[in-house]
Amino acid sequence: MRILYVDHYVGSISMGMEFRPYYLAKEWQKLGHSVRLVGADYSHLRIKQPEVEEDFAIQKIDDAEFQWIKTIRYEGNGSRRAISIFQFVSKLWIKARKIAREFNPDVVISSSTYPLDAYACYRIAKKANAKYIHEAHDMWPATLTEMGGMSEKHPFIRVIAMAEKYAYRRPEKVVSVLPATLQHMLDCGLSSEDKFSYIPNGIVPEDWNEPEELGEEHQTGFDKLKGKFIVGYLGGHALTNALDTFIDAAIELKEEPNIVFVLVGKGVEKQKLIDRVNKEGLTNVVFFPPVKKKQVPTALKKMDALYIGAAECSLYRFGISMNKLYDYMMAEKPIIYGISAANNEVEEASCGLTIEPESPGDLVRAIKQLKSMDPAERQKLGQHGKNWVLENRKYETLAKEFLKEM
Repeated sequence: MRILYVDHYVGSISMGMEFRPYYLAKEWQKLGHSVRLVGADYSHLRIKQPEVEEDFAIQKIDDAEFQWIKTIRYEGNGSRRAISIFQFVSKLWIKARKIAREFNPDVVISSSTYPLDAYACYRIAKKANAKYIHEAHDMWPATLTEMGGMSEKHPFIRVIAMAEKYAYRRPEKVVSVLPATLQHMLDCGLSSEDKFSYIPNGIVPEDWNEPEELGEEHQTGFDKLKGKFIVGYLGGHALTNALDTFIDAAIELKEEPNIVFVLVGKGVEKQKLIDRVNKEGLTNVVFFPPVKKKQVPTALKKMDALYIGAAECSLYRFGISMNKLYDYMMAEKPIIYGISAANNEVEEASCGLTIEPESPGDLVRAIKQLKSMDPAERQKLGQHGKNWVLENRKYETLAKEFLKEM
């Protein structure tokens, strides 16, 4: 089978996020299928961008085939990002016949964060007489209106809303990364429940077999924290991650000399968080730059408990599927989970403590509870998480489930 998988922000092991299309493609290739990943040559999610000289260049990266569409660079979520989106989908639309003829796919999957790529991907599928599948992993335009505060009357939101309905009406199948989206999709035009499938994000256990050592800055920093109880966060630094709550808890525990808060990553809120820590004169908070994908296991193993949180948002009624959470589970560390959503995988796995979102008091109590535990008890919680994620979230299994929808 020849599978064309379109994701504006597609990444790989060496480039960084996002990983889902890459991991699924690798598993499908192992099963004998031919896969081409189509993405933009610039993504705000990647640590490293591909070097692309011409539009629709094909490159082999990390043993996967990529085709790159050139788009402008941007920062944040302003107008330049919107221009990048329209560049990507318009070029894909214009070259639909050429792509269909040259790659001749049996299946076309549209999977960008936004649904606008549905138009071009459906066009490619029609030209190639291929099956068309839409994969939804963010609920646009709801994400922009409910989390981003944009008006439903904004022209961009209206365009996205039209595209969302198109994306649910045209495909033979709609695959959702989130567990509780079926009714919304039916309301937006999905013709039947039979066309819906829930396939979450996952992990590749082999990535944890030979992790890379940390760089000098990270290693030196962690060496200075030896003997302390490290409460860690690894991931994006955005408003949605409720990291102000993390800092609030650090303020409450600033007189506890053996507890330290570590944040690893980058994001639009990072400098604001650093400024706040400096203003408060906190010595129990440490910031590190992001680590490479293969260094994630090494970094997480340095920590004693891991925090994952999110600001209260109605959008989580659709559920969540966070790669960072699965990495936390693989690290065999107890997790403090401060998210209110339709699903709670930490509770399902019995691998940590659930607290109220954006509650510094709850976070402080959870930290103290975990710190007071016997190390063997903390290890038991961590082992529960690893067992659960290996049983339920391996990409090897998820890729086979996805193939059934093709």
